[in-house]
Amino acid sequence: MFIDSHAHIDSIDFQADRAAVLERARLAQVDRILAVASESSPDTAQAIVDLADDYSFLDVAIGIHPHEASSAGEAHLDWMRQKVNRPKVIAWGEIGLDFHHDHSPREVQTSIFVQQLAMAKEADLPVIIHTREAEAETLKILRQHDSGGRGGILHCFTGSLMMAEECIEMGFMVSFSGILTFPKAQGIRNVARGIPLERLLIETDSPYLAPVPYRGKRNEPAYVVETARALAELRGLGINQIAELTTENYRRFFRMG
Repeated sequence: MFIDSHAHIDSIDFQADRAAVLERARLAQVDRILAVASESSPDTAQAIVDLADDYSFLDVAIGIHPHEASSAGEAHLDWMRQKVNRPKVIAWGEIGLDFHHDHSPREVQTSIFVQQLAMAKEADLPVIIHTREAEAETLKILRQHDSGGRGGILHCFTGSLMMAEECIEMGFMVSFSGILTFPKAQGIRNVARGIPLERLLIETDSPYLAPVPYRGKRNEPAYVVETARALAELRGLGINQIAELTTENYRRFFRMG
């Protein structure tokens, strides 16, 4: 069985055939999906919580993405404090910094990021980190604001091995997406070879970043198998071994027994 540790299954891209997408995931032996709210608003977060109530294999993460940091008010933060107590909400995210798009001012991104790290610690939830062109700044903030022992996930990781290793020391997992299959992604493949096996996760980040041979199409959780295949080749393991160890890593990290 495989686990997709990051999918925006509530995305409008899946509106027409969401049930069929989830059925294809099950047929591809995807045992669990961590459904991450695709937009940072109370309405979309509520929708994904409700969706998880209908599908036993969906787990949930809610948080304020750096893109929407400037639209987050205290009322939104208070609303999330209430929702993170729901049984299927197992992580806070995705949160972090994105200095590539800069959809929100950097100082606002930083403020909302720090606030959410504190809230996640209070709620005893691990965090899901989004960082793009902000590696040094993200590391600085993570060093200053400990996670209370819960750590987190470096989602869709494209950073340096140095960053990965430092975050692993803080209790983080490192999740790789279909980027591993892209022809020009040799740098990321080199990093993936250096991550301890017990810290590896796989994800789709669907509907984005479809792996080869689906590149250019809408991504979906069933395609996490292709990321597992690429990772297996990199690590000299069988695909079933990667499926087993990443599933065990996910369950251990989220204390699922």
